[in-house]
Amino acid sequence: MAVPNYTYLKLKMSGPNSVITIESTYEHAYDYNIECIEYAEALVEAKTLIANLDQLGGEAPDSKRHAGAFEPAETIKLISVDPACPDDQTLRISTTLDIK
Repeated sequence: MAVPNYTYLKLKMSGPNSVITIESTYEHAYDYNIECIEYAEALVEAKTLIANLDQLGGEAPDSKRHAGAFEPAETIKLISVDPACPDDQTLRISTTLDIK
C-alpha cells in the first residue's frame, strides 16, 4: 500500500490518521547509492577470494611436516667421510649430479 516517487524521493503510505510521507534528500540518496555499490563490489571480491582459497586449499602442504624437515632424494649415495674412522660418519651425495 506504499507509493514510492523516485523523482521527488518520497514514499507515501496510508497511516492510522492520515497519509504518512517519508522524504529524503538527493545527497542522502547519492551517498546510499555509493554505499550499495561499494557493498556489491566487496561481495564480488569476497566470492573471488573464497574461490581462490578453495583452489589453494587442495594445494596445501602436508600439515605433519615442519619447515625444517629434510627428505632425501631417492638417488643418494652414502659415502664414508673417513674409512679408517670407526664412528662411521657418512655424507649423502646425489648420484644425478652433472660433471662440470
